[in-house]
Amino acid sequence: MAFRGLRDADPLDTSVLVLQDRHRSHLVDTEQFQEVLHPRQQMRAFLSIWRMDPRIRPYVIRAGFYGIYRLGHIIIDWPLITCLVERWRPETHTFHVPVGEMTITLQDVAIILGLRIDEPAVTGTCVLDVAGLCGELLGVIPPDKALRGSVISIRWLCQQLSTPAPDADEIALQRSARGFVLALMGSFLFADKKGVHVHLCFLSLLRDFT
Repeated sequence: MAFRGLRDADPLDTSVLVLQDRHRSHLVDTEQFQEVLHPRQQMRAFLSIWRMDPRIRPYVIRAGFYGIYRLGHIIIDWPLITCLVERWRPETHTFHVPVGEMTITLQDVAIILGLRIDEPAVTGTCVLDVAGLCGELLGVIPPDKALRGSVISIRWLCQQLSTPAPDADEIALQRSARGFVLALMGSFLFADKKGVHVHLCFLSLLRDFT
């Protein structure tokens, strides 16, 4: 796709930009600049209520989620994020920048988040025996008030699993690690608008830490 030049990242043929009248960049093009975006940060809120016990760190590393945990401690450049939002085109799923088009690849995700991408695809079911699954893998059965269908309260997970006993054995530490990783998913990877619940379909995937 041909572009106008270094000062204008819009394509020469704007007919492909069918959503332009509703896109944030329309305000920029017409010099109606808006304030810098500050999206919700559920990750920082999660880390403020659940400090990872050093004893569960090896399990979090084995599960492949330690890189995501560390991302919660970085400072985000919100003006840069705002610029990227203004350059993102939902019509083509690419960023339109002065040098052409670019997009996010699976390799980018793996490098930034430290997630594994060379294993079999993750699949599963959302039809769950909640009591049986939580009892086996978390060691505690959530009450009805902590559940909303097949999603569970992250705060409840924190209250139950964030502080393993001083003499906790390996099984107890693994259960705490599962709760931590599950809450991490709900606060970062698969966060809803409020970031207060996470789906239990991911829990069975954390059965084995080897």
